[in-house]
Amino acid sequence: MSYAGQMLGAIPGGIKVDANVDVLAEVIDALGDCAQACAADTDADLSEQNLAEMVPCIRLCEDCADVCAATARVLSRPARWDARFMMLLLEACVAVCRSCGDECERHAPMHGHCRVCAAACFRCEQTCRGLLDVMT
Repeated sequence: MSYAGQMLGAIPGGIKVDANVDVLAEVIDALGDCAQACAADTDADLSEQNLAEMVPCIRLCEDCADVCAATARVLSRPARWDARFMMLLLEACVAVCRSCGDECERHAPMHGHCRVCAAACFRCEQTCRGLLDVMT
């Protein structure tokens, strides 16, 4: 079990959301993985020879990393959730992960780091969609 799952399971009185601990922990883990992959991809992109071509990827990765990291932090505090706010955050993650994943996928045949980042973005998008489905 991940640390997110362990922490969520240790909350006195349990979580107060319409999702089970395993689903919520999976989303938090995917958000953290995506934020890390985007940060690493940005650094790798900056090392590429055709830097100008990588600028859109770098910008999307930075945005995606920030949105995912912030959402993971908020999801990690489920004791007092505002469901509307959480849904907006998750929708933002779905959108930015899709955009970033699509951009990284464009570069994936030439850059392995972009392939890894795209996979992390698409996984995060899917897990966030899954949590949204449970919440609606």
